[in-house]
Amino acid sequence: MNINATLFGQAITFAILIWFTMKFVWPPVVAALDERAKKIAEGLEAAERGKQDLAKAGVRSQEAMNEAKAQAAEIIAQSERRGQEIVQQARDEALVEAARVKAQAQAEVEQEVIRARETLRNRVADLAMAGAEKILRREINPQAHADLLTAIQAEL
Repeated sequence: MNINATLFGQAITFAILIWFTMKFVWPPVVAALDERAKKIAEGLEAAERGKQDLAKAGVRSQEAMNEAKAQAAEIIAQSERRGQEIVQQARDEALVEAARVKAQAQAEVEQEVIRARETLRNRVADLAMAGAEKILRREINPQAHADLLTAIQAEL
């Protein structure tokens, strides 16, 4: 055999192998590689979107927590203010009630004092009358003694 013919035959066989590989084997391999590269790219994009969504969710959750804390602080402040208002209102009502009770007690005391004076005045008048009666029994001038008793009663 001739080496040139063998070399030429091997070259033709290699060319047919390259043509067959390029025509039938290479396109599905390239398509599979392209599809795999596309899936990898989509997976990387999804992972990036997931990271961004996670970061946004973290920010939103932090904002929601801050807002909830602010609302809780506001509610606590309002309840404290309301409690102070209720305490102050109760104090004011107690002071008003105390003043009313004090005024009522003073009025009752004044009425009792007036009654006691009136009773005392009547009693003194009765005693004066009894004394006058005794005086009158000894002395005969009833007009002078009546004037004297009336003056005493008016002074009391």
